[in-house]
Amino acid sequence: MRALSRRLSIGLFATAAAVGSLVIPAAASVAATTVTASTAAVAADSPGTGFGYGTDSASMTVTGSNPYKEPVIGGNYAGYMGMAGNWARWAGCKTGNFLAWAPTNANQANANYVNSKIGVGVGVYWYMGGPGVDPHWNGTTTEAANWGARQAAQTLAGIKGRYIPYPVIWADIELPQIAPAPDNGWNNVYTSLCSGQVKQTGIPASVDRAEFNGFAAYITAHSTYKVGVYSSPHDWTTIFGTGADSMIPNTYEWTYEPETSHLSPGAAGWCLHTVTACAQFFGGQTSASKYTLMWQWSGGGGVRNGYGDFDQINIARLK
Repeated sequence: MRALSRRLSIGLFATAAAVGSLVIPAAASVAATTVTASTAAVAADSPGTGFGYGTDSASMTVTGSNPYKEPVIGGNYAGYMGMAGNWARWAGCKTGNFLAWAPTNANQANANYVNSKIGVGVGVYWYMGGPGVDPHWNGTTTEAANWGARQAAQTLAGIKGRYIPYPVIWADIELPQIAPAPDNGWNNVYTSLCSGQVKQTGIPASVDRAEFNGFAAYITAHSTYKVGVYSSPHDWTTIFGTGADSMIPNTYEWTYEPETSHLSPGAAGWCLHTVTACAQFFGGQTSASKYTLMWQWSGGGGVRNGYGDFDQINIARLK
């Protein structure tokens, strides 16, 4: 997802109309996708007991039909995570206003989930702007919480009426290094939402945390969805530090560290077939926690593989 952000920021924008095509009836089936030679499987592999392979954000060619198969690496297609919205797009910024949504992949994931009882279907994330891009910034935790709640409201508005069976909404909290705010407003305060001009360096971790708390509280109060965070150990500690404000022991997590450009063999469980390359979580959690659900093991964090973002989904922990 993080690597995708950089690619989309230079012009590969999805349209708002594309998001609307997500809806599928409860018993619907989806037509087979055309298979091209470039998507021939590199290596079929098992994701491990209780896990499934999925993708997120940009479109990839999913093969097969009833059930659909994971691109490139084989196995059943177990889920798709797409962007419900983006703070810079919501604000009308000229840069960073991408919408990473692949309607065909979403329909395929939901078809597997509904028709074949495979995977988790479609889930969503909101690409969050930190307190530093809040148009009402005043440095208080109260305003930060309100800014988080306003983004949560936009998230729920963006998915209203659509079939999103995955029960966790992800808060995408990262430092993407793209305009208009390279830190997405988590560490610096900007003169306005889209200006790209820093007026204050440094934001207390307590203020950052108040925003996330406001987002989570709103989602919980206004929907049946649970709340999770997409981030990495590096970005999380850079934003929230290592003290009490960084601890999220009861929050679902999706990590993108470590990642690899090599797709063969794929991830198995929480590791890449070696104890030295295993998923690393944050906020005081490890892969042993019941709240750690996903790992973007290739394509995220700036590591290119030539296809897109591949995810390892712990399906068993949601049952």
